[in-house]
Amino acid sequence: MKSLDGIKFAEMVQMGAHALSQNASYVDSLNVFPVPDGDTGTNMNLSMTSGAQETEVNAQQHIGKTAQSLAKGLLMGARGNSGVILSQLFRGFGKSIEKADEIDAKGFANAFQAGVDTAYKAVMKPVEGTILTVAREAAAKAVEVAETETDIIKVMEALVEEGRNSLNRTPDLLPVLKEVGVVDSGGQGLLFVYEGFLASLKGEALPKKNDASLNDLINAEHHRAQDFMSTEDIVFGYCTEIMVRFEKEKEPFDEAKFREELSVMGDSLLVVSDDEIAKVHIHSETPGAVLSAGQKYGSLIKIKVDNMREQHSAIVNEPANAAQNAPKKQEKHPYAVVTIAMGEGIADLLRSIGASYVIEGGQTMNPSTEDIVKAVKEIGAERVLILPNNKNIIMAAEQAVELLDIEAAVVPTKTIPQGMAAILAFNPEASVESNKTGMTNAFAHVKTGQVTYAVRDTSIDGVEIRKDDYMALAEGKIVLSTPNMQEASKKVVTELVDEDSEIITIIYGEDASEDEANELASFIEENYPDAEVEVVEGKQTLYPFILSVE
Repeated sequence: MKSLDGIKFAEMVQMGAHALSQNASYVDSLNVFPVPDGDTGTNMNLSMTSGAQETEVNAQQHIGKTAQSLAKGLLMGARGNSGVILSQLFRGFGKSIEKADEIDAKGFANAFQAGVDTAYKAVMKPVEGTILTVAREAAAKAVEVAETETDIIKVMEALVEEGRNSLNRTPDLLPVLKEVGVVDSGGQGLLFVYEGFLASLKGEALPKKNDASLNDLINAEHHRAQDFMSTEDIVFGYCTEIMVRFEKEKEPFDEAKFREELSVMGDSLLVVSDDEIAKVHIHSETPGAVLSAGQKYGSLIKIKVDNMREQHSAIVNEPANAAQNAPKKQEKHPYAVVTIAMGEGIADLLRSIGASYVIEGGQTMNPSTEDIVKAVKEIGAERVLILPNNKNIIMAAEQAVELLDIEAAVVPTKTIPQGMAAILAFNPEASVESNKTGMTNAFAHVKTGQVTYAVRDTSIDGVEIRKDDYMALAEGKIVLSTPNMQEASKKVVTELVDEDSEIITIIYGEDASEDEANELASFIEENYPDAEVEVVEGKQTLYPFILSVE
């Protein structure tokens, strides 16, 4: 193949997106830290899907215009650092050929190199052994081969082969990859895209889960199972979840007996327990009876009952009721602080201390560049400060700022505690740049602790980690792995709290109870009597505890 046009390139993009989609879970599994929010594959897949959708809709013979469509879709859909870097790679790729009707082998290779140049410029401190390295070394090989080779397929073969070699070398560049025994997740995601490109050029099919087109797969998200049943068909109408803490003075707990007792009360039953607690999920017509059954063994420390008939009715009637039930328009702020958080309680907390708008997102839910742009536009402010509260959202936020036509800046908060400190330092009388400086200085003095659970066995920095253990993270570093949540929580405290600590905020999530949070607070008060302790219900997932230490 001596030349490449826009139609063929669009086919390559669809195949690249499909290859990544089929392997997104595998890419997720390569995340180094064994925390439950490893989402490189998810972010890259959502970003590439957005780019592929835009390309499929706007594909044309002119390859420059098709490549620009890919760049636009990727730019707006970019999620997480890996998704933003992917968008920058093809932003540079598209820019280099924007005026070309078609390209030859040398132009093809040079476009990949232009993408690498753009991506490196977008990253403040490029780290080798990552997606950047794989992209750079693969592009360099393509440029080298294209000096003497005129067949575009041969150039792509060389690029993919060198991409594989580069990916296999990433553990030699990043010691943590070698320690855990994986290659770089972002680099692997990019290689899947490139392998899809090559398969398309060669007319080879990738293994498919189904024969649906990309648009069919995208639109399937909106094809709801609820549409195929009536509300009246729901037999057991209440989704009931309880957590029981066992008490010695009550009936000894027998999991098999308890499960059998509940089985006649509904369906979708799940009972899990350890020596201290039992968790129950069931769809039942008599949630009160479920609660009573649990109380025979101890105290109910968590109760959640949802009326599924009401939920179903709201979903199936959503189109008809959309206008009348639309959320109220956001209050307009001339000067706004837009921030990101996961958990209703955390969102309420951030709003209470001065956030103008809270975008739902965070671990496993990184908002896209477009999500952030839309939020800023909805609030209608003339000046905006954006607080990501997650290191994996900073690049998407910075990319959003570039797309806004108002005065805006990113305050690079990496955690919720940092975001809290930054919001409290906001001065509505100061300029955007002055606020960015002041708010950045404010969160620099805050320490963050987290407790979460491990999704796999591994070893990091000398800490042996077992799947489902609770991990204590102090300033992002794993300092303990243990089956006991309180032990992990107390380890976070001892790592972060010292005689100079004045304010400690405990934010407990969905997997921790208020009693457990108060137990941790009591530990802090006993051991650090000069510190002020506050307990807040954050309702966040994945992280039973988030601690802010000032």
